Amino acid sequence: MASTVIAGGGTAGLALALALGARGHRVRVLERGGPPPQGPLVKSAGLWERPGVPQAGHDHILNALGVRTLRTHAPAVLDAALAEGARLADLTAAAPPGPAEPGDEDLVTLLVRRSVLDLVLHRAASALPRVTISHRTTVAGVLSAPGPRVTGVVTDGGERIPAGLVVDACGRRAASRSWLASAGLPVAADLTGPSRLHAFGRFYRLLDPYGPPPGPLNRANAAGGVWDHYSAVLHPADNEVFAITFGALPGDRAMAALRTPAAFTAACRLSPYLAPWVDEGAARPLGPVRAIAMPPNVLRGAGPGQRRPVAGLLRAGDAACVTDPMFGRGLSLALAHAFGLADLIGEHPVADERLGLAAADLADRLLRPWYEQGVHDSRSRTQRWRAAAGTPPLAEPAPPGGPAPVPVPHGGPVPAPPEPPVPEPVGTAALAAAATDRAVWRGITRIGASLATPREVFADPGFLARVRAAAPDAPAPAGPRPPSYTALRRAIAAHAPDRKEG
Repeated sequence: MASTVIAGGGTAGLALALALGARGHRVRVLERGGPPPQGPLVKSAGLWERPGVPQAGHDHILNALGVRTLRTHAPAVLDAALAEGARLADLTAAAPPGPAEPGDEDLVTLLVRRSVLDLVLHRAASALPRVTISHRTTVAGVLSAPGPRVTGVVTDGGERIPAGLVVDACGRRAASRSWLASAGLPVAADLTGPSRLHAFGRFYRLLDPYGPPPGPLNRANAAGGVWDHYSAVLHPADNEVFAITFGALPGDRAMAALRTPAAFTAACRLSPYLAPWVDEGAARPLGPVRAIAMPPNVLRGAGPGQRRPVAGLLRAGDAACVTDPMFGRGLSLALAHAFGLADLIGEHPVADERLGLAAADLADRLLRPWYEQGVHDSRSRTQRWRAAAGTPPLAEPAPPGGPAPVPVPHGGPVPAPPEPPVPEPVGTAALAAAATDRAVWRGITRIGASLATPREVFADPGFLARVRAAAPDAPAPAGPRPPSYTALRRAIAAHAPDRKEG
């Protein structure tokens, strides 16, 4: 195949460049941000300014799907991350008693900051002789030919770069939509469903790197939980660093005061499992509290009236699919998608329509189930949190033939959410049974780790039988409980005197 141009040097773009370059393909990555500093990797990662990747400064996890992808396709990257202070966390440490089974070895996550992992990928890709990474270069449009077909790109500096294949790895903005529209080429509609989530996060470093952790990790690789009116979760990362992230409904003025360090700390001290970690004798903050509005769930090009793919153009990672960030699938799906695309490109020497159709099939198999699960889980969480806040529930989508749904900024109306992969009562019963039944725990954990979809796990008759056999009146799991919505709001407001509770 002729050279490949990848627009975007984030996780997906770097992973795809690494995969293709290792196979001898000539690849040029065009990244609008500046290059990382030279020097020791962890220090350079901390100094790397990436204004085009605002989410890079927030908490990320690489779940079991991501670890398995690296073990299979890029073991040297995993080894390099571990050598730089990342750690593997064994999820079975939180399992109920019971025998191990084949596949349990996959139930691990990688504790690492995204900046560290991205810099490991950057150095691995740029070390390949046929990979070039051009920084401070933005793709402004595409070159095209009848067919329709994309034949290259035009940069913001006016450089015309011919290419056998162009890959949009620009992240959630999916810049290829505007490239195609500007070139007069067809743009397929997207599927989208709001996440309705606002997050506040802060990084810390433990003061005693050799002592025991300040508190237990009740979720094996995390502490905290997604509660009935908010979420508060701690994730350890590399080199004694950890992050705490709160999730709240957008527009909740009281919770918005979490951006104030004192209010953030007060909320940590009230939230289950987090208080000992923010004690002044245990850890120190590494920076300010960062706030971010979470993106909607999006599956690109899969909306009503799907069009045939434009030859010569693919999308990778978040440019192809975005899922609710609370569930921690994005980084792993980006890696799995990038290496999956590399396999397809290897099977199709010419970037024709057949490659586009194969890529669409990959997205349908790998990404669509998690998009649909994200839409369902986002809506379910929002309804619980709105009920706790005394806010009216969300209106259900209009039935067929009813009033048109309201348009949203991401390209078209909000469609009716997909049918839930698992009926709510069955899913709730399975979560309860997972506390005592290792087989049920294994199935639920494989879903959370993105190793199996809910439909796959709940289609197993043996799994469902074990769920049904669990005692329906089993007591709620023991452990600390979160503060009430009112108590949490008051604590936050007390440490944010410049804001009124409301």
